[in-house]
Amino acid sequence: MKYQPIIGLEIHAALKTKTKMFCDSPNDPDEKRPNWNVCPICMGHPGTLPVINEEAVKKVILTGLALNCSIAHDTFFERKNYFYPDLPKGYQISQYQKPLCQNGVLEILNPKSEILKKIRITRIHLEEDAGRLQHDPSGDFSLVDYNRASVPLMELVTEPDFTNGQDVRLFSEEYQLILKYIGASDADMEKGLMRVEVNISLTNADGSYGTKVEIKNLNSIAAAAASVDYEIVRQKELIEGGGEVVAETRGWDENKKETFSQRSKEEAHDYRYFPEPDLPPLHFESKDIENIKTTLPELPQQRRERFKKQYGIPDAQIEIFTIMRNLGDYYEHVASEILEEDKTEHSDSLSHENKEKLLKIAANYLITDPAKEQIPEKITPDKFAGLTLYIIHGSISSTAGTLVIAGMIETGLSAEQVIKEKDLGQVSDSGVLDSIVDAVILANPKPVDDYKKGKEASLKFLIGMAMRESKGKGNPQVLEELIKNKLK
Repeated sequence: MKYQPIIGLEIHAALKTKTKMFCDSPNDPDEKRPNWNVCPICMGHPGTLPVINEEAVKKVILTGLALNCSIAHDTFFERKNYFYPDLPKGYQISQYQKPLCQNGVLEILNPKSEILKKIRITRIHLEEDAGRLQHDPSGDFSLVDYNRASVPLMELVTEPDFTNGQDVRLFSEEYQLILKYIGASDADMEKGLMRVEVNISLTNADGSYGTKVEIKNLNSIAAAAASVDYEIVRQKELIEGGGEVVAETRGWDENKKETFSQRSKEEAHDYRYFPEPDLPPLHFESKDIENIKTTLPELPQQRRERFKKQYGIPDAQIEIFTIMRNLGDYYEHVASEILEEDKTEHSDSLSHENKEKLLKIAANYLITDPAKEQIPEKITPDKFAGLTLYIIHGSISSTAGTLVIAGMIETGLSAEQVIKEKDLGQVSDSGVLDSIVDAVILANPKPVDDYKKGKEASLKFLIGMAMRESKGKGNPQVLEELIKNKLK
């Protein structure tokens, strides 16, 4: 490709704290009443003084540690002089010269959990958010809600290591997941708790960087990825057509699936940063950083690696248990019940191979069952582990397993009790099933003839018909053997 994309990200995340960044007003993203969580400090009243939110500082450091960053031992806040109509002070308290975290890295993975690329992280700093503007459709006026003004906001800036929209999507999803794991932010983009901004340019013919364009107001990770792929094509066509890319901020039109110009881009010197006179500098001893590091939980990639080693389930299932963390935690409790022989019914007959099968059965049902979100709330892990035993021993069919789960959720009973009450036990007696197979063969001459000609799909059809005749209670393996033997 003649023009190589040069892409970097800026990601803002509202921190999960009880109060705002510099005052004790509540930090509540779910508050619907406008201008409710405000006070003289976050409203910028004369004579008020800010106080640093210690919880917010610790969460930024924790994020930096999760992303392999160097943590600053000395730092300070600065004033960013830029008029925000929804930030009453007329300036923003931020960090520029000495961010809390620098020089990190986050690995993005392919669907097989293999490292696809290492994205370098330039910095992570802490600042306050602006409020929210609501524009009247007539265009005659705008309303301002200051509930979000001065909420602690963490900004991550990457190196230009991305080359396409997929890279952007994978990085943003993994970063969002890490924030949730460590409790730094809920990172809900629909609520505006995480916002992705893209900086993108194409290299010139001589290899030098071209003019950078920023894409803002992206309301989803999918939009961020799509905007990158669109903008690469737009800039390439513009250059090849003799045009010139201008430094500007662009938005994303979700309906048209294209970017559009918003305004010319400011340079950093336009903000006139200088040290915030109302806040003291921050100093951290090594022991302070180590104390924060001890609170770092298992991270998503560590969880993926452990699940693969510990349970041997497929990568796709591991990814679901990593993203749906609560479901993954529940699976671990079920797995514990399966692996502890002294707690497991029929334990004397469970080989290591059978336990591996039980672990896979449990994972399959937890991921595919229509009521999977209710299972952790309604079925205890030991009862769910018990259900898998009935499946592996052929006491119930896989189809009946779903019915048993529904019954367990509805009644709170064990698998054994539900199976008895609903008469869902699987029939494996060949003597009982023999007459059903004879009837199916007699009623379906064409599939029978097709199977004899070598069409294996016809065998599955005949097994399905036999299952229907047995009202789902016939053992599929026994039925298959009976049909094969009769059609030799």
